[in-house]
Amino acid sequence: MRLGLLFGLLLGVLAANGQVELGPAIGSRVPDFEAVDQNGRAWSLQKLMGPKGLMLVFFRSADW
Repeated sequence: MRLGLLFGLLLGVLAANGQVELGPAIGSRVPDFEAVDQNGRAWSLQKLMGPKGLMLVFFRSADW
């Protein structure tokens, strides 16, 4: 737990100084990707995208 906290703090300090890029800029387009769901079915960004866009929520459960 302490190692995770230390790593998080270090990453936060580096990001605040502009030394670490944490992801795409706000408003930029996400590159197309493909991922497999829990049932083995492949989904791509294009398959999921609707006329108003798409909201993805990545949730990591501690139950498994």
